[in-house]
Amino acid sequence: MNIMVCLKQTFDTEDKIIIREGQISEDGVKFIINPYDEYALEEAIRLKEQFGGSVTAISVGPTRVESALRTALAMGADQAILIDDERLFGDEFTTSKVLAAVLKQQEFDLILGGYMSVDNGAAQGGARLAEELDLPHIYAAIKVEVNGSQVEVQRDVEGDIEVIEAELPLLITAQQGLNEPRYPSLPGIMKAKKKPIQHITAEELSIDLTQIHAKTNIKDITLPPERQAGRMLQGELNDQVNELVQCLQKEVNAVG
Repeated sequence: MNIMVCLKQTFDTEDKIIIREGQISEDGVKFIINPYDEYALEEAIRLKEQFGGSVTAISVGPTRVESALRTALAMGADQAILIDDERLFGDEFTTSKVLAAVLKQQEFDLILGGYMSVDNGAAQGGARLAEELDLPHIYAAIKVEVNGSQVEVQRDVEGDIEVIEAELPLLITAQQGLNEPRYPSLPGIMKAKKKPIQHITAEELSIDLTQIHAKTNIKDITLPPERQAGRMLQGELNDQVNELVQCLQKEVNAVG
């Protein structure tokens, strides 16, 4: 089974966001594989271990993304593809067009990816890519079972489980709970240094650069307001209730 895993490199969720001149500063930031993409990668490696085949990690982004792909190779991916041509960078619309152009050149049975990225939370990538490739798409999987060309996927639907059956090839996006991603082993890290990463530019793709411009434009980036200190209400219960109502009416404007 040949599996393609779409990865995005994101900020470490433990890092503090700093904004300078309207842009998020990357100084001193630790980058990681988007956690939902990591579930997808782990599932791909488990399926390869069960059925054989290969796992290819693919990403769009600057040269620093190579470190995320090296991590994927250390975990068990066989090869990686990095589209690091700035002319191919953009929003989810652009990225889905670019990934589709690359994947049309590949042979695959299954595409896996995270259902969203933790940096922008748009959750559009999987659906857009499936549409570009004319593939069925199952969103936010928490269990995947493959039997020949048949695939059964479970999804968490607001506390209930939805079971969906489909046939390969298809695209599945991963949700938390699908698995527990492994840590790269020391031998895996050493082997990853010798595994290939293919770099792709616009000239290698059948793509019209004028037709992939981003459809969205970020006008401003701001941090949320600092959380105010809490206030303890004092006095008898009736006094506390009256003070709370006054607060909701005058300070929070929550009561008409």
